[in-house]
Amino acid sequence: MPGTVQIMEYSRISDSNIITAKYMDSILIKERLIDSVVADTTTEFFGETFDMPVFTPAFSHLGKYNGRELTGLEEYSVAAKNKNILNFVGMMENDMFEKIVATGAKTVRIVKPYADNGKVRDQMQYAESIGAFGIGMDIDHIFGSQGLDVVIGEQMAVQTADMLASYVESSSLPFVVKGVLSPEDAVKCADIGAKAIIVSHHHGRLPYAVPPMMILPRIKEALKGKDVKIIVDCGIASGADVYKALAFGADAAAVGRSMLPSLEKEGVVGVEKFLQSISDELRFIMSCTGFAKVSDIDDSCLVTG
Repeated sequence: MPGTVQIMEYSRISDSNIITAKYMDSILIKERLIDSVVADTTTEFFGETFDMPVFTPAFSHLGKYNGRELTGLEEYSVAAKNKNILNFVGMMENDMFEKIVATGAKTVRIVKPYADNGKVRDQMQYAESIGAFGIGMDIDHIFGSQGLDVVIGEQMAVQTADMLASYVESSSLPFVVKGVLSPEDAVKCADIGAKAIIVSHHHGRLPYAVPPMMILPRIKEALKGKDVKIIVDCGIASGADVYKALAFGADAAAVGRSMLPSLEKEGVVGVEKFLQSISDELRFIMSCTGFAKVSDIDDSCLVTG
């Protein structure tokens, strides 16, 4: 109709997971085939060699699936051991962590920022005493919508740089800070002696959170010259996702909810198949872009914008 103004509908999306997925999928890859070779996906982390730069997530409270003997936490830990990758676990009591260590997986225990600081220190000390590969803290669960967060009945507390430094100083293990999403926090982690950070918005806890992969280059630049490894998570579900994370400056990427269907359906075997599929696709993309080793990967084959 003449004179009618068409108004386009616009729906605001605050879901950080959708924002993250859209950003990750907007990053394209160009090929460089001539003179390339079959790539090697092995990687070094904290002085150990792992078969791929793909780590498990710091999951908590996974029960037994389909009546199987082991909990989901134990099952994916066994898979991590079998596939020779670094394993992470989250909120749990010491007796459960003992079962995780018994799987033989090299495991980093991520402790919640409990208001009971004695519990924080006890869990970290216990982890070290029974053979944890590393310890750390999940800082992105400090706050909740009503103030300080409450997780499964446990009150959380503010964590200062001095408090984090005291955890680092109390242990000989590498310390990992999970939930870093800014260059400012990344530099603070380096300053307190953390050996690694996990760049993450914890599956979209913060509305409109910047995608981890988008902020990653700025974090990498801020940590230049500092001895801090960078792990990226949130939305990592394929070898292509891992490749993009590595190209933007990460040392490794962690799968999360993308692993759960395989874990629930087939347990250890399912997780092993899932991890292998990611590794295979990563090797294929590395080979198709001229990178022989994980440490060679840079952003020269990424196309954005």
